[in-house]
Amino acid sequence: MRRIGRLHVLTDVVLQSRFSHEELTRLAIAGGADTIQFRQKTGSTREMIEAAQRMRRLCEDKGATFIVNDRLDVAMASSAHGVHLGQNDFPIPLAREILGPDVIIGGSAATLKEARICLEEGADYVGFGPVYPTTSKDDAGPVSGLEILREVVRTIPLPIIAIGGVGAENAPDVMKAGAHGIAVISAVCCHSEPEQATRALYNALG
Repeated sequence: MRRIGRLHVLTDVVLQSRFSHEELTRLAIAGGADTIQFRQKTGSTREMIEAAQRMRRLCEDKGATFIVNDRLDVAMASSAHGVHLGQNDFPIPLAREILGPDVIIGGSAATLKEARICLEEGADYVGFGPVYPTTSKDDAGPVSGLEILREVVRTIPLPIIAIGGVGAENAPDVMKAGAHGIAVISAVCCHSEPEQATRALYNALG
């Protein structure tokens, strides 16, 4: 299994349309992202698979990890290195049965209880948040804040990836709270210079 990265960039072409998934992948990796997550909620499954395959090849060429958000079928068809599953997505235990032990499986959690579920079901890491207010996800729950993040880090023996409103200005506080890393969407995708934005995040991780 590949290591769990510290700087996860989720590609998105709904919040912005200037850059494609592949362009965002190239720019984010150039800026220091070690993990790219393909995020697309609607559209043709065939086109998703084709885009994911291209992204996976880009990631492999540069030594980055490639993860697919939500879509187990797209992850399998593109030979992704991992899949990230929400609380109401494909069950983690079944995903593990299908994908085997070497594929990364991440789980989403907005509370300590949900983080415990991710742990019990066999996730390799937990994407926890929103830590701060965010407009990138319509289904984001209440803001957790740093204190709950600290509690999750203390309680859950898995890498905790903080998500939700994280940017270069507050990433140091998130890392001081004990997070293994951060995941961002709009902080990179909606920036006029995604590579520059990613580099600022990379530098902020310390």
